[in-house]
Amino acid sequence: MSLFCWGCKKSNLVVYYHGNTKMSTLTEQIKKLPDTPGVYFFKDTRGTILYIGKATSLRDRVRSYFSKDILTTRGPIIAQMLDLAVKVDYEQTDSVLEALILEAELIRKYQPKHNTDLKDDKTWNYVVITKEEYPRVLLVRERVLEPEKYAYFFGPFIHGGQLKEAMKIVRKIFSFRDTCTPNSGKPCFNAQIGLCPGVCSGAVSKKEYAKNIKNIALFFQGKKKSLIGKLEREMKTFAVKEEFEKANEVKKTIFALSHIQDVSLLKRNNHLTVKPPSEIRIECYDVAHISGAFMVGVMTVVENGEPKKSEYRKFKIKGEGVNDTKNLGEMLSRRLEHSEWPFPKMIIVDGGLAQKNVADRLLEKYGYTIPVLGVVKDEHHRPRNIIGDQKLARLHEKEILLGNSEAHRFAIAYHKKLRGKM
Repeated sequence: MSLFCWGCKKSNLVVYYHGNTKMSTLTEQIKKLPDTPGVYFFKDTRGTILYIGKATSLRDRVRSYFSKDILTTRGPIIAQMLDLAVKVDYEQTDSVLEALILEAELIRKYQPKHNTDLKDDKTWNYVVITKEEYPRVLLVRERVLEPEKYAYFFGPFIHGGQLKEAMKIVRKIFSFRDTCTPNSGKPCFNAQIGLCPGVCSGAVSKKEYAKNIKNIALFFQGKKKSLIGKLEREMKTFAVKEEFEKANEVKKTIFALSHIQDVSLLKRNNHLTVKPPSEIRIECYDVAHISGAFMVGVMTVVENGEPKKSEYRKFKIKGEGVNDTKNLGEMLSRRLEHSEWPFPKMIIVDGGLAQKNVADRLLEKYGYTIPVLGVVKDEHHRPRNIIGDQKLARLHEKEILLGNSEAHRFAIAYHKKLRGKM
């Protein structure tokens, strides 16, 4: 199968592994993978792409799939994919940002089975450009995506957090309109800080703005080399006309494209970061409200027996009504979108079997194998017993109860704070 490549250095490294020689052959081949950003492809015996992923370091990323605890760290879908895979191809890119965009384009094009099996409508995102006189560039969820309403749409992007970081980088290179009103006569906030070209104040013409939108579309289509060539021609045209200020602006854009600063994406990976085995990270969740009003949720963290307050997180629950299990599901879904947060060894929910089942089903849907335990309370809201894996419950009872107590305290405090503002 021939894979297209844009703005990148293509390689056809093929890793074959069979029977008892699988790991030894693979280990030698992985050493040849570059320590650079890019996209990798697992394929089966017929050359069909099973799974596509992106990497900050292709070598480290592919190597991580062959750890002994792959079932726990990546889940059953990925473990099944590795059983079927017989080779790995890759394509290098010049930056992590370009790897993110290339990954989305290739997933859209090839629809690999094990990517689509991991799919969750709540977590797949798209970049869209609207059909307007002054188009807007927006992020939309797949469940509300209406392709016929857009001039362009790009995706799917699996992790919303990564995409938001990427869009911040893109917007610094190509400013665009998202919410302001064209020709309102007053610059919006984004225009004041250089993230909107001045559609609102009339500082940019319709023709000039259309060029900017076309540049954004070319970038998301993976045509970086064509885009840079186009900009270089524009720069020369401005120079010939002695419009040196405009020529210099284009030159800055070319430089930014050629030296993409994506440090914010370097710490992010396709999967949640795994803590070393010597560290035990426990995440605890609780919900607080009054008859459905001021609904909030929290996550607290206990690591090596101590609360790690710097990693506590708050969630304003968007759902309506008194449904603690549904609200817990919403909170966990949103937590799993944050690929930059460390991976827990255990998840603790406040409640009984209903809450535990919600968490178990959600983790299974995402393809993660993480033990879930529940802290059941008595009528005075005191811990009565812990349900779930009893070996883990006995081994980590102190940490589980500490984290659960912290979650209850933190949730109540956050709830009261919101309530006090009204």
